[in-house]
Formats: sequence, structure tokens, C-alpha cells
Amino acid sequence: MGKTVYAMPRAFAHLSDEAVVALIARSDEQALAELYDRFGRVAYGLARRILRDESLAEDAVQDAFLTAWRRADTFMPERAKASTWLLTLVHRRAVDLVRREDRRRAEPIDDTAEPPAVGTAEDVVWLRFERERVQLALRQLPDQQREALELAYYGGFTQSELAERLGQPIGTIKSRMFSGLGRLRDLLAEPEPGERKWEPRPSTT
Repeated sequence: MGKTVYAMPRAFAHLSDEAVVALIARSDEQALAELYDRFGRVAYGLARRILRDESLAEDAVQDAFLTAWRRADTFMPERAKASTWLLTLVHRRAVDLVRREDRRRAEPIDDTAEPPAVGTAEDVVWLRFERERVQLALRQLPDQQREALELAYYGGFTQSELAERLGQPIGTIKSRMFSGLGRLRDLLAEPEPGERKWEPRPSTT
């Protein structure tokens, strides 16, 4: 009979993601390593999907985990899951790198030339408004539907990969995503109670 090889247990494997972040806030380096073990692949998949460059994606993930290390004390579990918080950091850093690369490629040779426009203030406000609406709507979904949608969007997982990762039949994953997307569409289509649906004001000029 061959010798049985047992994997070394991870010190924090029994803890929730939120508890791991709480330990990171206390400067526990092993907790940071645990967080990376759990979400490093998903974080890289998200960054790679946005940046389409392996080196830049690695930079984005490294910067995001460094930010998580420095700002773990600001994480509020009542507002978002730890996975959502971390992947939001990755997403923001990846988008920052995209913008940096776009600016670098668009720099005019003539120093007197005007820089390219990056959108009006109204565009920025609108995009921020839409992002907040989506995040709020996601928080209103059942946990299983929200988890499937977040992993698919932020992590770039296919339905087959989600089924394997979550240990569920692919039919269950498809049902969760279909139901979640339907509910999300309904939530985004209707204004908040007591509020009108936001519409851009007509120009007065």
C-alpha cells in the first residue's frame, strides 16, 4: 500500500472571509495570505479580463491586496461581503491602470496640444449613480443569486466553473443566475420608493 499524504491544514481555513479581513486589520500577515489563497485566482481573472495584459493584471492584483492590507480596518461587513469589497478594490485598480495606459498612449507629441477629453462632469456623475444603483440592487438579491452573479461578473467564471467551484449542478447555477438577473433587471427598472426615476435635465444653453 502506498503512503497516505495529508495536506497541511491552513490556519484560518475555518474562518469566514469577514473574520479573515478583521484579522488583517490587526496586521496579521497569515490572514492576508489566507485571503489571497481564497481570492487570488478570482482577482487575477477579473483584472486580466479588464486589462487584457498579464503583467498589468498582476500589478493590479498586487496593488489591490496591498490596499486591502492598509485599509482592512475600514471594511464594514454590514455593507458588503468581504469578497465583494476585495474584488471592488481589484476592479478599481484595474480601471485606473486602463485609464493610465490610455492617457499614456494618447499623449500628444506637441506639448502645446490640448489633452483628450475624458467626458463631462455629468457623464462622471451618471456613471457613479448607475454603479451605486447596481451595487444596491445586488445587495437586495438572495445570497446564492448574488454570489453567482458576482463571481461571474467580477471573476469571469463560466457557468461550468461556477458549478465546480460552488459544488452545485450546472442546472442549479443557471437557475440562480437567470433568477438573479431577472430580479436585478426589475430592481433597476423601478425607482426607489418615494423617488422619481433619474433623468438628465435638458440643457438651458
